[in-house]
Amino acid sequence: MVCFIGAGPGDPELITVKGQKLIKEADVIIYAGSLVNPEVIKDAKKDALIYNSADMTLEEVLHIMKDAEQNKKKVARVHTGDPSIYGAIREQMDALDTIGISYEVVPGVSSFVAAAAALKKEFTLPGVAQTVILTRLEGRTAVPEGERLGSLARHGASMCIFLSVGMMDKVVEELLEGYEENTPVAVIYRASWPDEKVVSGTLKDISEKVKKAGITKTAQIVVGDFLGNRYELSKLYDKSFSHEFRSAKE
Repeated sequence: MVCFIGAGPGDPELITVKGQKLIKEADVIIYAGSLVNPEVIKDAKKDALIYNSADMTLEEVLHIMKDAEQNKKKVARVHTGDPSIYGAIREQMDALDTIGISYEVVPGVSSFVAAAAALKKEFTLPGVAQTVILTRLEGRTAVPEGERLGSLARHGASMCIFLSVGMMDKVVEELLEGYEENTPVAVIYRASWPDEKVVSGTLKDISEKVKKAGITKTAQIVVGDFLGNRYELSKLYDKSFSHEFRSAKE
């Protein structure tokens, strides 16, 4: 049995209880060492076999999984954040389907929500934005033409941009196709880690600020008017608004 586990954004306490339990029970642990905090797997069994997948190929990872299955061992495949977002787990799951190995997926806390927590902001403010776009700038991995950053920016939604801070000038250039240059932006380096760093600004000045901060990787870019302070109050707690659990009050 293989368990794909979202390790969370960095803070070892942000892994789910279920994910931590499965890691403690695992006979074999394969973790994305370039991103996953080693503290997440510190409670592994003393005799657990631990592999860092940072320098492994897909075939090597699958070989370990297949060998563990043949020896009736439990495998914890530990990914950073939530494995469904830029986790490259589909190709692993499809391969396991082909060779007949069962698996499950345990969700985790993504860096985009850890970034919102660091900023103490809400992505979906009434009257400002009710849509959150998760995306990335095209790099060595292409994006479909309809998902270009510039095209998505035209929606004016709250946006979270992964894997792109090393190309900040290009990110800003494309975002300006839809957002105004005074739109607020924040870059959160290693959200929830001890060395977390937040750089805030607007599309006009964020690129220079990020360069001065020396941030070139492992950062989340968030952009949109949700970072501002103007919004409508929620209907959920409005005394004049009734719903299934509460009648309107005068």
